[in-house]
Amino acid sequence: MEAEPRTEADVLRAGVAVLTRRLPPGWTARTLEVGDGTLVEVTAPDGISGLLVLDVKRLVQGRDVAEARERLVTRPGRSGVVLARYLSPPVRERLMDAGLSYVDATGNVHVALSRPGLFIADRGADRDPWRGPGRPLGTLQGAPAARVVRALIDYDVSWPIRSLVDVSGVSTGSVYRVIKFLEGEGLVTRGGSGAVTVPDWAALLRRWSKDYGFVRNGHVTRWIAPRGLPDLVSRAGESSVRYAVTGTLAAAEWAPHAPARSAMIYAADAEEAARAWGLRPAETGVNVIVAEPRIDVVFARTIVARTGATTAAPAQVAVDLMTGPGRGPSEAEELVEWMTHHESAWRRK
Repeated sequence: MEAEPRTEADVLRAGVAVLTRRLPPGWTARTLEVGDGTLVEVTAPDGISGLLVLDVKRLVQGRDVAEARERLVTRPGRSGVVLARYLSPPVRERLMDAGLSYVDATGNVHVALSRPGLFIADRGADRDPWRGPGRPLGTLQGAPAARVVRALIDYDVSWPIRSLVDVSGVSTGSVYRVIKFLEGEGLVTRGGSGAVTVPDWAALLRRWSKDYGFVRNGHVTRWIAPRGLPDLVSRAGESSVRYAVTGTLAAAEWAPHAPARSAMIYAADAEEAARAWGLRPAETGVNVIVAEPRIDVVFARTIVARTGATTAAPAQVAVDLMTGPGRGPSEAEELVEWMTHHESAWRRK
């Protein structure tokens, strides 16, 4: 990895170099300084040229995308390109959704030009190689982020930091780091008093799903419930095992989809749960997945469903479906739609 681009001038040089190295044979690129910014003139082998108008920033966060688009779409006939030191996967996704091209110094490239026809896409780093100790949080991975995000989604309140620390069970320093990251992504706002609010909990939930998942958060074991899922649910409800049902089986409490063919369950001790519920270990024909969670926020604010089973909170179920197999993502969208229209039924005050 080359030296960190520390200034916007460094970012410009590194970004143009990354772009130039990826041009097809016979193509050239030339940097032009004009009164209202920096352009790159790209010329095809047949002599036809096009202009890329650059928006050069050392750091770009999710909240910066709308402003970048406003600056760049005012240049008709030119393709807008955001150049940065590093662009995270969610920011790159937002840039593409906004119709913008991008280049970062690690080699992440997505550039489209209509005349002359040019499309370049390449993959660089998925983690900031220059983010050392003490730098701001770069993802929503880990227990502190999960606990803070769940609190922000589960409660419809304006959060003083002290209250968020108390409810999430996360240290003050960690809460500030998570909030700073979410501010940068445009997912939370802070008022004059410093209180934190969530303008769009569904957007926060989807962003969290990029860094969290049922399988990633647990040691997964696979089983067969020989008497079927209704018997499993009944046994679980009568047991003393610490568990929480999630996935399709849990979502049916709020937004029934097709009948569940399998169960996804968090349990503090999978072997104990299997003994209590009469499960048999299996490699094929699996209809029960039990995960021992690394992050115990899955047991926060559970409910007792109509079936009598302990069920994870709606936000937890939704994020597990978003990152689950098969029809899970489509079921997640149905659950999120239900949550959107019934906030008072699940968000606490």
